[in-house]
Amino acid sequence: MAALDSVEKMMSDIQYPIKGSCQCGNIRYQLLAPPLKIMACHCKACQKLSTSAFSITALVKADSLVVQGELAQWERLAESGNKNYAKFCPYCGNRIYHFNPDQPETIKLKAASLDDTRILNPEAHIWVCQKQDWYQIPEGVPQFDKQP
Repeated sequence: MAALDSVEKMMSDIQYPIKGSCQCGNIRYQLLAPPLKIMACHCKACQKLSTSAFSITALVKADSLVVQGELAQWERLAESGNKNYAKFCPYCGNRIYHFNPDQPETIKLKAASLDDTRILNPEAHIWVCQKQDWYQIPEGVPQFDKQP
């Protein structure tokens, strides 16, 4: 119970907006409000994107993100048939967020680029059917074989 109280205290100390940027600083942004959900995605595409075992995504309301700088765009279809578009810095290549143009009210912020990353505590792990065998999901955190 003390650990949960500590996490809640830490989260209550977070002040919005939180600033973020790409690696080269060409793209800067502000997250104006807390994310709706934080997820760790273990799909092979996210492993390639992050060059790690998973990618952290913060599902946020589109109007809670203010971006400065011109973003490039890349598009692909997900296994589900949903459109998965990515916005990234045209200079350093850092992904800033993903979105589905058919669902413009929410975006998937690649939140590891935030200046204050204390919010990056995944509430769920998705696409665990493609998870690296060596990574152990913390006990008690919901996990889904694919997209919930």
